[in-house]
Amino acid sequence: MPELASVQRKIEPTTSTAPLAVSVRGLWREFGEVPALRDVALTLHGGETLSVLGPNGAGKTTLLRVLASLLRPTAGEVSVLGCPLPRESWRARGRIGYLGHEPLLYRDLSGAENLRFAAQLHGLQGDATGRIAELLDLVRMSRRADELVRNLSAGMVQRLAVCRALLHQPELLLLDEPRSHLDPEAAALVEPLIGPSPERARVLVTHEIDAGLADADRVLALRAGGAVAYEGLASGLSAGDARAIYGGAP
Repeated sequence: MPELASVQRKIEPTTSTAPLAVSVRGLWREFGEVPALRDVALTLHGGETLSVLGPNGAGKTTLLRVLASLLRPTAGEVSVLGCPLPRESWRARGRIGYLGHEPLLYRDLSGAENLRFAAQLHGLQGDATGRIAELLDLVRMSRRADELVRNLSAGMVQRLAVCRALLHQPELLLLDEPRSHLDPEAAALVEPLIGPSPERARVLVTHEIDAGLADADRVLALRAGGAVAYEGLASGLSAGDARAIYGGAP
């Protein structure tokens, strides 16, 4: 098993001059007496992508939910788009796009109705029609947009969830295994929409080590139990070391 001493808890500076999109220091999140995240620290600037790697039980989804202000930290400091969480979460939420394991769509509404409702929540009523039509066309869901979500396949629902997350053109995109349920053709449609962009920062949770490293400017690698194995530039973590973290290297 590769030696990880050289990368453990390593934090490398970025060369970006863009404002900080995410700053986390000393983050703990516990469920009862069980810690899901242990003393996590990370930074991410506008226009950058952070890939979050680690085995099941490493706290990856928990971290994303904290950044989305859906979970409160047990301890530590979290700032998203200049807004301390949870104190100013109301200022950040409308600037975040969140694509989690659940699509956050109402099953008894159509896809188009779901997107119109999301537009109302983001205050986009006047400009929403064109934006919704554009997104539905890009993911090839225009013809199925008036069908109830409960009658659609998992892949179609995922494409609608991508539209929902991008509808308000967020400054920070939080992606939890965004290719779930997508066949190669659908994934190719979605990738340009959720991929890297100078207009937004991204936090990408993925089990795809090679793709996660290739897409990233920075990497956060978590061990089972939520402890940090590595946080720094993507170039500082090899695929072999990342796989060793998945394998439970101490």
